[in-house]
Amino acid sequence: MMKGNRNGQDYYRLYIDGQWVEASSDRLIEVQNPANEEVIGRVSDASAEDVQKALESSERAQQAWQALPAVKRASYLVKLVEKVKEKREFLAKLLVMEQGKTYREALGEVEDTMAYMMFAVESANKIKGDILPSNKEGEMLQIRKVPYGVTIGLCAWNYPLALIGRKLGPALVTGNTMIIKPHELTPIASAEFFNLIHEVGFPPGVANFVTGTGAEVGQLLVSSPITKMVTVTGSVRAGQQIYKAASDNITALSLELGGKAPFIVLEDADIDQAAAAAVTARFANCGQVCVCNELVLVHEKVAEAFTAKLLEHMKAIKVGDPFDSTVTMGPKANGNDLQKIDDIVQETVAQGAKVAFGGKRPSGGIFDKGYWYEPTVLVDVKPDMAAAQKEIFGPVLPIVTISSFEEAINIVNSSELGLSAYLFTSDMKKMMHGIDVLQVGTVFVNQGMSGCMQGYHSGHKLSGLGGEDGEYGLEGYMQKRVVYLNYK
Repeated sequence: MMKGNRNGQDYYRLYIDGQWVEASSDRLIEVQNPANEEVIGRVSDASAEDVQKALESSERAQQAWQALPAVKRASYLVKLVEKVKEKREFLAKLLVMEQGKTYREALGEVEDTMAYMMFAVESANKIKGDILPSNKEGEMLQIRKVPYGVTIGLCAWNYPLALIGRKLGPALVTGNTMIIKPHELTPIASAEFFNLIHEVGFPPGVANFVTGTGAEVGQLLVSSPITKMVTVTGSVRAGQQIYKAASDNITALSLELGGKAPFIVLEDADIDQAAAAAVTARFANCGQVCVCNELVLVHEKVAEAFTAKLLEHMKAIKVGDPFDSTVTMGPKANGNDLQKIDDIVQETVAQGAKVAFGGKRPSGGIFDKGYWYEPTVLVDVKPDMAAAQKEIFGPVLPIVTISSFEEAINIVNSSELGLSAYLFTSDMKKMMHGIDVLQVGTVFVNQGMSGCMQGYHSGHKLSGLGGEDGEYGLEGYMQKRVVYLNYK
């Protein structure tokens, strides 16, 4: 059974070696609804013994899984996608309850989960190697791509289901086995997803699921000599800790970490288009998207007009019950982040900035409980102020006025982070210059937040190592093996 019961409390077990099993510890983790702080479920807090069982299960299963043709491995994922589609609304409701995103956004996340897995499925018969001319007569030089073996997927709380699809799909299609550890804030939809894996009947050990904290369970998974590759979506701090934990075994890593995406609006930009995109790119999922607009850098010649347009668009944001179809923004996912965001706003105001919209926690009615924050715009912000320097990851948008494109470039490139950037201009030379010199993994030119499964998602500098999505992301789950074959 997927769930256990202790003292009248239901909780999710661990999924190891094709079975739902009890954790060896008696500890449980409570999961709260961020809209009202009510406990919506509980999951097991895995022990070191449980983690070791999951690792050994994955290791036992890996070679037989690798021996299957890639299209056979992919066929299991096709069945899993069909199961997810059947449970689309159910999974979306769980995402709303544990993460706080709107129901519309949650449905979109379920769709993305399926799309990530289907891209991996469609890539199964396109995994390529190379045959190169040898320097010797009667010899073939071949480069093959082979799986790492046991892989670990550590998922962030902002997209708990989509990140599993993003990692598990390519890992399994390429012949790896994978252990998924969701974030302890948002493990419920993930557990139900693994129940679908159980229903499909994946071979035992191919996909395992353990819950617990990153500091304990995550550390054990990353530092194990059984683990051969780790893929992480999380904060810079978490990525640095994982990097250290993986160092003794020289474990392969793919790290997608924090960002401080600048939104550059030059004097020749389409102001209407830029203002609308700036709002969408900041306040989607309550500002909890890694590539969200974190900082507007607008040219002084159009700053007043741009800000006025942006504030008009702000009025359309409706905060409230995420199940309400008219609501466009739900709560923050946790209280600690809420306090951090308010501290950044207060510090920036104390430094001389002004609040042009929002700027505080709402109160009364539904807002008396839960982790709510008003959609906020700060103006008169300087590049050295708190909101311009610190990653916010929430519904606060600081606006900085610049005098030239080069000033914007210097601000962007002086940051230790480099995940993404937005650039609005009608000048092709400036577009190409920005693409050439902005030190980020993704540049959005004259458009808001976007993404294609066939693209690539990666960070530069402290924002990451390796990447995911598309052909290049799929390759990240494989290592190369060179063969010198003498046939003479």
